[in-house]
Amino acid sequence: MARFFSAVCICLCLLAVDARPPEAKGQKKARVYDQDLSEEEHFNAEEEHNSEYDHEAFLGKEKKKFDELTPEESKERLGKIVDRIDKDNSGKVTQKELEDWIRFTSKRYIYEDVDRQWDQLKKLEYAHMSLEEKYVDKKKADPNVAIDWELYKNLTYGYITEEDEFEYKEMLARDKRRWTKADIDKDNKITKEEYTAFLHPEEYDHMKDVVVDETLEDIDKDGDGAVSIDEYLGDLYPENEKENDKEEPDWVKSEREHFTEFRDKNKDGKMDRDEVKDWIIPPDYDHIEAEAKHLVREADTDGDQELTKEEILEKHDVFVGSQATDFGEALTRHDEF
Repeated sequence: MARFFSAVCICLCLLAVDARPPEAKGQKKARVYDQDLSEEEHFNAEEEHNSEYDHEAFLGKEKKKFDELTPEESKERLGKIVDRIDKDNSGKVTQKELEDWIRFTSKRYIYEDVDRQWDQLKKLEYAHMSLEEKYVDKKKADPNVAIDWELYKNLTYGYITEEDEFEYKEMLARDKRRWTKADIDKDNKITKEEYTAFLHPEEYDHMKDVVVDETLEDIDKDGDGAVSIDEYLGDLYPENEKENDKEEPDWVKSEREHFTEFRDKNKDGKMDRDEVKDWIIPPDYDHIEAEAKHLVREADTDGDQELTKEEILEKHDVFVGSQATDFGEALTRHDEF
């Protein structure tokens, strides 16, 4: 069992599928997968645009803050970023290129997470190969070669017995369901790209049913296939937090109202599966597209719906500002562009 316990520890490290940082105490728990691009409000109470939202959306929010930069330093470094955004080297940045860049900065942690975990899997695979296998079938350890389910299960959970498998059947069933959905060509193997969908199903349309199923399993405590208001609030505002609060926070009261007015669309007192999907994967708004359109509008002085480097640099404060930004770090990591 010692070997099995060690293997399960590896499993728990490998299957850290939700890379979002934990919420601070007293704040709303993040369930919605179509997250905004910044912790900042896009507009203030007077409906004025908040430039800090643009900075974070454009640069990404996962990098360390740098010291304040002068406007000259800001423009110089922004110019280098523009060269990388302009993928076709046309001299102009399109809305689509801006969307791709914003999507990249907002999803960087996913790429890093997948690279790290896939590399770890391939190293484990190679370590478990016999000398003969390493000599005869060198391709198996190739990072581009797919991994089959049995190998993945054994590498992740260890070579477990039927008794162990029963004990961890829920974890295995959850993994297998994800695996099946991620395995697009249905060969019972997954490539690195398919593994990305396995680890981060919220990022792929064909995986979103899995996200809904897992959310229901997590929240639906009575197993009726729906989410009651008590289950909804219990997920966002756990009992251990209630004990320390003298009265219900305003955000909880607001969520109670949102459940009644907006989440429970058919007014039956519960969220059914479709309503849960609309809650965690909002279908009607693309934050990245909206932000790219806004940036083009702000900087497009000649009205051609594309941005030259000069137009972007002229509006450098809109894109990055001259205060503590972090794109300097991005410029030192050339493998990301």
